[in-house]
Amino acid sequence: MRQRKPIMILLIFTAILAGLFLFSFILGHYDVPLQEVVRILFTGTSDDPRMFAAISNIRLPRIVMACLVGCSLSSAGVSFQSVFQNPMASPDILGASSGACFGAALAILLNFSHTGITLFAFLFSLLSIVLVYVIGKASRRNRVVAILLAGMMVSSLFSAGTSYIKLVADPGNQLPAITYWLMGSLSGTRKSDISFVIWPMLIGLVPLLLLRWRINLLTLNEEAETMGVHTGRLRLVVIICATVLTAAAVSVSGMIGWVGLVIPHLCRKLVGNDCRWLFPAVMIFGAIFLLLVDNVSRNLLPVEIPIGILTAFIGAPFFIFLMTRKESGI
Repeated sequence: MRQRKPIMILLIFTAILAGLFLFSFILGHYDVPLQEVVRILFTGTSDDPRMFAAISNIRLPRIVMACLVGCSLSSAGVSFQSVFQNPMASPDILGASSGACFGAALAILLNFSHTGITLFAFLFSLLSIVLVYVIGKASRRNRVVAILLAGMMVSSLFSAGTSYIKLVADPGNQLPAITYWLMGSLSGTRKSDISFVIWPMLIGLVPLLLLRWRINLLTLNEEAETMGVHTGRLRLVVIICATVLTAAAVSVSGMIGWVGLVIPHLCRKLVGNDCRWLFPAVMIFGAIFLLLVDNVSRNLLPVEIPIGILTAFIGAPFFIFLMTRKESGI
């Protein structure tokens, strides 16, 4: 009976995601009938080349990317919360997001192409985590505390570097591009972007799914060691996977906050703290949430709203609601 409720919730989440995924194709300023969407998706053909281009080249990459980024950020969030036993942990806790922002800003300053910006964001995000790990390992403090402090320091350094780049950037061209990227958006997503991030995301997601039952044991500490689980090694693997997920997501979407903080807490209310059910629930619901928000961002106004603004407007009040509930464990 205990397992029946999480299974039902996962099935409901999956059905909602499938329905929303298909429905998202008919949303847009260029009208495409549902039957034409189904025909293009399943047969790859259309009598109208404009409809085919709108679905295949514009909406499909963006919708898929929204699902991937939402899944990755929420998975990274619940991973960091589980590793550090901190309900306030989020995907940017170790500076990965700040590193990606610096890399993207630097690439824009150097007039790199779209691909170059994505690559720089990804590499500098990984670089920030390497710095955090090296500093944390060299510290004589408790390893977890040292990593957290190193993350705060590295994040601050990269944020300062981003501010300096904004200061020296061309105010007529480069500065607006940097500012818009930092707001977070899936506008202009290409199929090549999906090809770039899909493998890092799989490298991060698959081990987390396979190890999710072991992640439950991180709360036991010494008891887990007696059960044959090397908690230090497990923490390192989870941190690496969550970092790769964050780096991949931020490199193609910019700064999108609150997804990795709010979604895990909401899913805990629905399926409980057991990571066997929590991780799949977070992955699916994260995809639902960001796809829904992206649909609003590109259809609410004639001018697209950066998705990072919307997630903040939605996430912050909702998190306040969770915190002020009497039974809240936050």
